[in-house]
Amino acid sequence: MNYRKQAFSLILSLSLVVVLQAQTVADSLAVVSANWKTTLVEKGMVCREAEFPLLYGVPQHVVLLEITPGKHKFDVLMHSPKEITSVAASHSGAIAAINGSYFNVKEGTSVCYLLKDGMVVDTTKNGTLGTVTTGAIKVRRKKLSIIPWTRKDERTYRQKRGSLLASGPLMLLDGRTCDLSACNQNFVMTKHPRSAVAVTGDRKILFIVVDGRFKGQAEGVNIPELTHLIRILGGKDAINLDGGGSSTLWCASAPDNGVLNHPSDNKIFDHHGERKVANSLCVYK
Repeated sequence: MNYRKQAFSLILSLSLVVVLQAQTVADSLAVVSANWKTTLVEKGMVCREAEFPLLYGVPQHVVLLEITPGKHKFDVLMHSPKEITSVAASHSGAIAAINGSYFNVKEGTSVCYLLKDGMVVDTTKNGTLGTVTTGAIKVRRKKLSIIPWTRKDERTYRQKRGSLLASGPLMLLDGRTCDLSACNQNFVMTKHPRSAVAVTGDRKILFIVVDGRFKGQAEGVNIPELTHLIRILGGKDAINLDGGGSSTLWCASAPDNGVLNHPSDNKIFDHHGERKVANSLCVYK
């Protein structure tokens, strides 16, 4: 994907208006002109990675997998008991994975609606995370899509096959920025490590992690900033996943433990600070 060509018209439009929050034309140009390190993982899957001395006002590190759906299959993987993404995904035979949605740290179960192979496993709980669970990742016949989601949908949804994992907030739908006014604003506006999934205009799937909690190296983004980043990267539909110490992007063919980002739980800017989580989104051959 040529980010310079695809983002050129968007940058021009952004230059004509006052961009909300902290996103500026300079941020758009920084993403487009970055020295993206590109690695062909295998046919139909590319890894892109970039460091930014200044993006959204602070240093950032961004890594993503760009996946061609026709050459790969997707599924939601439950970790029972909870496990770090790299180990759970590897044991399942996956070739790539990103951490999934929100979970109860003590019990190790999802706190968002989870349908696995047509069976309801968990429902969305009340509280802060309930306010931001406005979308879902739907896997049907091993194909992935991103859809809006509400509590009402949980009561009426009748999919008998495939999997569905609720998360959020939903950030982009059909290229339009989603309304975040009903979401917990502290969650929305605080910079954190973030994980996200997006579908581009040419139907490629992006697994994206923005590192954070490393002062002077990678300080993280808030939800409007993440939304802006994904739009510049070509995303048309996009949803936020569990972030913070859970944020992990893994690829089986990558060196060492296969972790591509810098998980923050060990407070060291390396690839070994993963947190045990309840589920992940995996890619299979």
